[in-house]
Amino acid sequence: MKILVATEKPFAKAAVDGIREIVEGAGYELALLEKYADKAELLAAVADADGLIVRSDKVTREVIDAARNLKIVVRAGAGYDNVDLAACTERGIVVMNTPGQNSNAVAELVVSMMIFISRNQFTPGTGAEVSGKRLGIHAYGNVGRIVARYGRALGMSVKAFDPFVDPRQLEADGVEAVGTVEELYASSDYVSLHIPATAQTRGSIGYELLSSMPKGGVLINTARKEVIDEQGLIRAFEERADLKYITDIAAEAQPLLTEKFGKRVFATPKKMGAETAEANLNAGLAAARQTVDFLKNGNRRFQVNK
Repeated sequence: MKILVATEKPFAKAAVDGIREIVEGAGYELALLEKYADKAELLAAVADADGLIVRSDKVTREVIDAARNLKIVVRAGAGYDNVDLAACTERGIVVMNTPGQNSNAVAELVVSMMIFISRNQFTPGTGAEVSGKRLGIHAYGNVGRIVARYGRALGMSVKAFDPFVDPRQLEADGVEAVGTVEELYASSDYVSLHIPATAQTRGSIGYELLSSMPKGGVLINTARKEVIDEQGLIRAFEERADLKYITDIAAEAQPLLTEKFGKRVFATPKKMGAETAEANLNAGLAAARQTVDFLKNGNRRFQVNK
């Protein structure tokens, strides 16, 4: 069997070496497609692959149709909206992610963003401290839990909203559970956003929630740009000169946001939540292990298209 690693932005060498050791050690063939510039290259490479490992690469219906032998796709990372789940499900192809492998890297980025925006993007002038402030976690998953822990270590009071998590778990972590998303935004100086982009969440963070934030409120988005209602954000920022927004996923209207609101908004040049050597290695090795375990043993533990 052949396992293809297709990455427009390649894994680090240490990760590739580890993936090779896992795949070839299991008796499978490893194929690499790195830094490809044309979708045709991916279509050709996946034609005889039994397993496919990707990062942020688009696994579209066209890719699935070209992959005659494909049995599993593993997205090395938490988000998997770059994979056409419906097309995979129709073909009986299992799709997995590697939850938790990038979590610490993303959480550390959240903390650095929070301090960066609070200290005037490290330019002269009086900034603010995060200690003593109220941190709201919107979705208490792998990343949210770590952000909460770091926030508490910085002297912040932490609360979270996640209808899928038992409030007793939050309380055990020293985190206040709030009953509604409206309450979270209205009572938090900083909100760290960790919801996925789904039919229910796209465009769900907009004018009403942002307008309800306390004076000087800051929204930190390391999740997905699609969950932001950009027109609602613009309206709220036009009415409230004290609000700030920092993200590692540039908005569709990012040039307009920067022009209108200057240093009140900031976006990194590219999505970089998982851009650490440790996260790169962890996610790559996890993806390889999960692919091999499925092909050999049928283990579907991390399947997302059930």
